[in-house]
Amino acid sequence: MNIKVMKSVTSLMLCGMLVAVVSACQPAPSGTAITNVTTIDAVNGVRANQTVVFDGDEITAIQGAGADLNVVETIDGSGKFLIPGLWDFHVHLSYDDRFTPSMPAQFLSYGITSVRDTGGLMHKMLPVIESMRAEDAVAPRVFFAGPLLDGQYVVYDGDDRPEIGVQNATPEQARETIRGLKEQGVDFIKIYEMVSPDVFEVMVETANELDLPIDSHVPLSLRASTAGPSVDSIEHLRNIEMDCASNSPELHEERMERLRNSDGLSGFELRSSLHSLQRLPAIANYDQERCDEVIAVLESTTQVPTLQLFSTSVVPPWVRDDWDDALDRLPAAATEEWREITAAGRANPRETGDTTFAEWGLFLTGRAYAAGVPIGAGTDTPIGLSPPGYSLHTELEFLVRAGLSPIDVLAAATVRPAQFFSLQDEMGTIDIGKVADLVLLDGNPLDHIANTKSISRVISKGVVYESEALVQASMER
Repeated sequence: MNIKVMKSVTSLMLCGMLVAVVSACQPAPSGTAITNVTTIDAVNGVRANQTVVFDGDEITAIQGAGADLNVVETIDGSGKFLIPGLWDFHVHLSYDDRFTPSMPAQFLSYGITSVRDTGGLMHKMLPVIESMRAEDAVAPRVFFAGPLLDGQYVVYDGDDRPEIGVQNATPEQARETIRGLKEQGVDFIKIYEMVSPDVFEVMVETANELDLPIDSHVPLSLRASTAGPSVDSIEHLRNIEMDCASNSPELHEERMERLRNSDGLSGFELRSSLHSLQRLPAIANYDQERCDEVIAVLESTTQVPTLQLFSTSVVPPWVRDDWDDALDRLPAAATEEWREITAAGRANPRETGDTTFAEWGLFLTGRAYAAGVPIGAGTDTPIGLSPPGYSLHTELEFLVRAGLSPIDVLAAATVRPAQFFSLQDEMGTIDIGKVADLVLLDGNPLDHIANTKSISRVISKGVVYESEALVQASMER
């Protein structure tokens, strides 16, 4: 072998050794990259031409398009928009057994990667929570309160309506109940409308001792300006109208007298009678200066207005172009009933009911938002023709209608819920180190909030799902 040939062979051997060394040092491909995508979240705003990498349940890199990648899978995000996974901040997983099995996949199919259950008895809730938190579950993250914590009289007592509330007639009973719930693993508590002032005080005290966030309706025995600062979120804007009325002191005095319940009404009857008697007159007696004072007191209490729950009188669901598609995705056991209601609504389009409270909700939400009160996006699904998943997008549209900007509507469904649970460092935005809950959209939600429904893929806990596959999975339950 001549010298030139020997040199060539030696060079080839050295190159081969060098390649082997480099290959040995190069880590194995890992994770998934969404390339050339526009990211949108309520903290970072709009970032175009991004590549977002996640590995397991963690976002590991965010870099400009064209960056070198060493991943297992690449998803082309060209022309698409990536937002954080959405929350439905007010759901009832065990309210209607027809919906319970299919709700987890149904939520995911609509881009909802986290839910907050705001009321269910523990013997029904615990199996649902265990199933949703199983390692391979096709389900959003779930946070739950256990039962509605009511007073001496229980509204949802199981008599002609679902049993999701429990009695707390005395402070001692309330303290024991909440401690028991903590031991069973609840993530927060939900205070309901029939509690007395002394029971409310102990509920708040006990929850604070146990580091449990507090969700609440405004109890009928209290005013919003009194109860609001003691809790972390308030649902439905309910009973705030009482505190915004020019005759608020008189209304409160009347309520306290009627809450003595000399007629022996059930909790549901007593609550309903007070709402029927006082709600619309209170709205008619709206006092702007007084209401502004109430709103100012609520500046740190997240409001979850559930506007879509009362929207039937303003925009009936059956007039929406995609309503029939939403009905097709419901469990078969509920579809016939909801189609009958839809047919009746379409046959009598003018009989949509009084719009006063729905319009009040839009108005008050807008004023609260303008004053800086935090707003959360929740629906009360499946109550009141609220399809799981679908109704959250309806809520987002109504929040825009109330005056929120699209970016702040996204905050209501991402950042605000995370803040309620002090999880803002872990979720709610698209940042390195945050959980891999993401939704890839075909349309820009800042152009039109309904584009949150233009779902291409859903990433939940780092698992990538095709939207249609999730739809099919929810319909098979």
